[in-house]
Amino acid sequence: MAATHILSQSDAQRRSELLTVDSYKVELDLTDHKESPTFDSTTTVAFTSSETGADTFIEIAAEEIVSATLNGQAVDTTGYTSKEGLKLSGLAPSNELIVQAKCAYSTSGQGLHRMSDPVDGETYLYTQFEVSDAQQVFACFDQPDLKATFALTVRSPQHWRNISNMPVATEDIDGDVKTTVFEPTPRMSTYIAALCAGPYHEVRETHDGIDLGLYCRESEKASLDPEGVFEITRQGFDFFHEAFGVRYPLPKYDQIFAPEYNFGAMENFGCITIAESAFLFRGQVTDFELEQRANVILHEMAHMWFGDLVTMHWWDDLWLNESFAEWAAHWSNAEATRFKGAWTTFLSARKNWGYRQDQLPTTHPVYTDMPDTAAVATNFDGITYAKGASILKQLVAYVGIEPFKNGLTAYFKQHQFGNAAFSDLLTKLEEACGKPLGEFADTWLKTAGVSTLRPAIEVDAEGKYSKFSVMQETSPDYPTLRTHRIAIGLYDLDGDRLVRRRRIEVDVAGERTEVPELNGIVQPDLLLLNDDDLTYCKLRLDERSLGTAIEHVSKFTESLPRALVWAAAWDMLRDAELPARDFVRLAVSGLPSETDINITTVAHRQVMAALAYADPAVRNQLRADWATAAREALAKTTPGGDLQRAWAKTYASAAIAEDDIAVLKSWLDGNSLPQGLTVDTDLRWHLVTSLAAGGHADEALIDAELENDNTAEGLRLSTIARTALPTAEAKAKAWSRLIEEEGLPNYARRSIMVGFAPLDQEDLVRPYLSKFLEAVPKLWETLDPQQAVEFTKMGFPTNLIEDETLRLVDEWLAAEERPSSMARGVSEGRADVERALAGRELDRKAS
Repeated sequence: MAATHILSQSDAQRRSELLTVDSYKVELDLTDHKESPTFDSTTTVAFTSSETGADTFIEIAAEEIVSATLNGQAVDTTGYTSKEGLKLSGLAPSNELIVQAKCAYSTSGQGLHRMSDPVDGETYLYTQFEVSDAQQVFACFDQPDLKATFALTVRSPQHWRNISNMPVATEDIDGDVKTTVFEPTPRMSTYIAALCAGPYHEVRETHDGIDLGLYCRESEKASLDPEGVFEITRQGFDFFHEAFGVRYPLPKYDQIFAPEYNFGAMENFGCITIAESAFLFRGQVTDFELEQRANVILHEMAHMWFGDLVTMHWWDDLWLNESFAEWAAHWSNAEATRFKGAWTTFLSARKNWGYRQDQLPTTHPVYTDMPDTAAVATNFDGITYAKGASILKQLVAYVGIEPFKNGLTAYFKQHQFGNAAFSDLLTKLEEACGKPLGEFADTWLKTAGVSTLRPAIEVDAEGKYSKFSVMQETSPDYPTLRTHRIAIGLYDLDGDRLVRRRRIEVDVAGERTEVPELNGIVQPDLLLLNDDDLTYCKLRLDERSLGTAIEHVSKFTESLPRALVWAAAWDMLRDAELPARDFVRLAVSGLPSETDINITTVAHRQVMAALAYADPAVRNQLRADWATAAREALAKTTPGGDLQRAWAKTYASAAIAEDDIAVLKSWLDGNSLPQGLTVDTDLRWHLVTSLAAGGHADEALIDAELENDNTAEGLRLSTIARTALPTAEAKAKAWSRLIEEEGLPNYARRSIMVGFAPLDQEDLVRPYLSKFLEAVPKLWETLDPQQAVEFTKMGFPTNLIEDETLRLVDEWLAAEERPSSMARGVSEGRADVERALAGRELDRKAS
């Protein structure tokens, strides 16, 4: 497949100064969609040049350029390469470029992705263009600030539905061929143009004058939840219309559940694509999963304003898209839907992502210079999303919600259908609130690293605080001491409840902040810094508070302080301040009585991850203790409820004893089931994969399960299970597919990496560390950039928590100068191993 052009910021700026793009007319012929590796693409671009006679280039990542004419004259294509783009010489003040090309169908999830449904053999297509993959489908000036209108015509099989940014203008059928002409779009960026094509199942309704569409593969329509998705969509539009003061500008809004998808979703203007495997549920679904789906729906909807209506000039303001959409999604979820605890979930599931990313050697400021489009792909991370959203949450609290909304409205109105920078937004916010915001923005957005806030206390003989300070600690590499507005909560045990006795707010600045308001106050059972989660920081518990938390964490009457304690404990574990055995003890003690499904789900995952930090001599015992706690908690849950489902999955993941394995096998046979537990397709695959990873299943069991679920999702899940089998043959076969198989489907590549390195399979995986390091530079040259980045992150064998891993990786990193985007995933994997080694040493000493 032709490589995409890597656009530098300097080239983009030069082209932006030179060109104004008026319109694209794109014609695609998809009629030969099964056998042919390519499709025909014809692009007509109308644009003007500020300099007569100037030279420029246009991106087109084609397998072949059939013809190209500029203002009626043939363009010399003899030196064309997709990496360099198509050179254009002698520009006129007004120009028309026509490019006819053969472009490749993709299996990478980028460009025009093609998948064949194993159920009915039908073909499904969708586009994914961010960051710079529109050029894989049509000729374009592929940068966000050269906006234009788009008029799309598609030739396809007669029975297909073709979906794009705008409604269909006309459809003509001639025999087996349908020609679909879409209405022209308003001015927009290339990366949010879209096409989905295939025999998609369709459901429609209208809300507030907007035509709403919902699509999935025909074979998956039983899993579609139209009312659930439409309900959040309606609530989102009502909320954002009032909050932003500017209406959604397009006449329709389609959401398509796309197979083999790379991301959670994508904000194509009016044609949102959503990961089918993540959000098209095939079994019992918990409120955690429904809230995550709602958050994704609202995140992409917020992008209709942040990113689509008003777009960044260049990718260094990527955070302005993603952080705002992340913040707005949780804000609207909490305010407009039934998921009122969305900020608790944000802390548990998203903010921890930001904290981890901000402590890696590859951390960066929220606002980051992007020298070229290759650098952008690595920055779709916890800083760009979660840290940025956390900072915006603080900014809203400082500005006030009404002035903040007024500033947003002014920003949208002034820059709609155009481009803007953060400085433009900051100006509108300052005008609305009357406060200077530049120092806040510079401190929080242009510096990297996360502070740790720790209580420093002295207690007198009567049990009262005689001195109370908050210490702010930073990394030596990122020593910025920020100002934090925090709440401090004092909680006491009152029967079976932890009740907040007092709450004060203080500003923390510098290394030490005295809090004289607490002098003379009786020490509480539990002291919580950053109560109500007002700032972005890691927090620590004093010894007394930690002891209370370990025994009584579930007794907080509100979910947010419980989530804060879990976040603190998780950070302490990762920073080698809390032994893994104590983290598991906290889980065994506190989680069985936890009632919030969001806290439960995230904490369950953290407990299994915590085993990597445990002394290997006691790891299996800790896992067995956790499995016992899960089995006992499962027996006490409400039949058929969310918590029963969560505990059943956790029990299956943790089970290690022979008796527990026998229980899991009996569940697969439909025996010994807890009352109310449904072993549906989703849970069956979870059981099969857990058994396979532990060496209690074989290929025959996986084959039998796939025969019962011979779907795209079944193929994906069976690949994970096969790869997880603890045999040398399974690893060798999986590795061979991953490295050598040409055209390996995207779902298979990702599934192999997910299943390859379970924690207790070190001996099997150890030979593949050197193979992984050898493969990285080779695959960097042959894979799609998104796939290459993903391989460096997901392919790293993080279960090899050994000094030898650090040594080999250090040798690889020092051996030669490598692109930072290539080395990034490897160095992040190394950092995870180093942290786990420190955690194991602490846990060893705790024995």
